[in-house]
Amino acid sequence: MKLLKVIADAASKIAPGRAPYFMEAHVVKALSVIDNQGPVGRSKLAKTLGLGEGSIRTLIRHLEKEGLIEISREGLLLTSSGQSLVSSMMSNLSKSIEIPRGSLTVGAFNMAILVRGAAGVVRTGLEQRDAAIMVGALGATTLIFSGGRMTMPSVNEDVFRDAPRIRGTLISQLKPQENDVIVIGSAPNRLTAEFGAIAAALETLKRQRSKA
Repeated sequence: MKLLKVIADAASKIAPGRAPYFMEAHVVKALSVIDNQGPVGRSKLAKTLGLGEGSIRTLIRHLEKEGLIEISREGLLLTSSGQSLVSSMMSNLSKSIEIPRGSLTVGAFNMAILVRGAAGVVRTGLEQRDAAIMVGALGATTLIFSGGRMTMPSVNEDVFRDAPRIRGTLISQLKPQENDVIVIGSAPNRLTAEFGAIAAALETLKRQRSKA
């Protein structure tokens, strides 16, 4: 899947420079912000991503090198290649949504992303949890939609018995279909929770690609 390679390349070290202080989740978030709000100024993008001046400069340079953005006097814009990549990204992943705190979540802030048709690659959900922790989140909750029900891997009981509000939010806003996966990143703040959800979603996509 070209999508994953381009995201990984954009987050990688450009020899002989130093390793960047941002992650694949930052690349995904940056592309989404530029797509939705472009043209976007450098300072606004840095604030949105929680990055310092040096890191945002490096990120912009990497996105330019991959041919994903162009810089105008008004700010950053997606190129046609960037637009195609975002379109491919959105065909696999939903936009992130915030969900209320509850028995299914482990943080004060919780962000959910749907991964389309990926149920077959989910095992216990530990892989998604570990991916979220690697980017600073407290963890991730993984859910599978099958047979009209949302379940947690390896859990038989109704996990929404004490969390009907969370279920309602996920169903109404993400509109899952058969074999879709929902990952919920949890953290002490909204941005890190979103990065956790993005990282968990990318981990799921990578597993889907390796199985294909």
